[in-house]
Amino acid sequence: MARRQGRSRPEPRLSLAEPPPGLFPAGAQDLLRLLAVLAIAAAVAAACSVLNRRPAPFCDSDDPYDSCEPCPENGRCVDGELRCVEGFKKRGRVCVEDGLLTHTANKISELLQHRICDEHAHALCGQGGKILFQQHDISSMADELLSKDAARLSDDGIKVVKERVLQSAHGFLETTSTYDKVQAFKCPELAAELHRPLSCQARQWVSSNIVFVMTFCVLSAGLLKILWSIYQRRALSKRAEQIYEQVCEILEDNAVSAKAGNSECEPWVVTSWLRDHLLSTRERRNTLLWKKVEELLLEDSRIDQYPKVIKGEAKVVLEWQASGSLSGKIKKLQGAAGKTRSGSVGAIKLAEEICGSSISSSRDKELCSSTSKEATNPFM
Repeated sequence: MARRQGRSRPEPRLSLAEPPPGLFPAGAQDLLRLLAVLAIAAAVAAACSVLNRRPAPFCDSDDPYDSCEPCPENGRCVDGELRCVEGFKKRGRVCVEDGLLTHTANKISELLQHRICDEHAHALCGQGGKILFQQHDISSMADELLSKDAARLSDDGIKVVKERVLQSAHGFLETTSTYDKVQAFKCPELAAELHRPLSCQARQWVSSNIVFVMTFCVLSAGLLKILWSIYQRRALSKRAEQIYEQVCEILEDNAVSAKAGNSECEPWVVTSWLRDHLLSTRERRNTLLWKKVEELLLEDSRIDQYPKVIKGEAKVVLEWQASGSLSGKIKKLQGAAGKTRSGSVGAIKLAEEICGSSISSSRDKELCSSTSKEATNPFM
């Protein structure tokens, strides 16, 4: 029994199929720590991979199994490096168009087209322009225009711009040949006609439509003459009516003054005196004006017109025959017109000069009295 008790019990051995104890985390905290370590390790590995990675070199081959990257458009690949053609700039791993070269090429192309079309337009207008241009002429004009606007361009850039200008010119211009069968270029006819000066266009249009222009001028002149004659007749009639109203006022005031007591004035007024008093110097030259006034006076039943001998000369006189005074009505109707007011003032002045009112001098009264004594009977 003692021997059996003195023997120690054998220790258990670990099996190779079972993981050792403590390999996996026993708790939640150990699991979180493990995940954090794994995430940090993955991030470090990714960063190292990116930093150590080199871009694939460029190549001219389009084989997708090649390890190099195909050259982008408008680029040339030399020794695995990208080089953009003239007129394009490298931006990253692509070639983009140079905006300065494009702007300059468009500007020079437009100026070249304008110059060629202006020359053609001058030839159409008979001003000694040029129609046909050969290749060296266009190239010389492009060089001249580039020399004025090439301060910011390199020599290679100038070459690229000139090539684009020539390509644009060939696309715009019409191709023809000279008499010796040499290729030449010219501006299209429609574009050349649009570049003609306005005076040239008007002259050529009149030349091609001379019949229509002459007919239009004759009709316009006739119409203007008719309108002008209508305007003159209306103006003449209006002015004649104004003078007629002034004559009526003068005759009426003279008749009233002659009927007043102790008055030595005659009730009639000489027609020529009225004409010279009421008409201006320019209006006296227009005989139709006073004839129109005489027609209105003849149509008025309130006025008598008859001949009379005054100082040995035959005169035609006018006399107011209506009873009562109408000057108040006339002044009321035409009180707002300045000409009527001035006519009334002239009528009063003329009546004073003819009749010799109390304001007139004694010499005027004697003249009025002598005139009445020398007057004789009317004659035909």
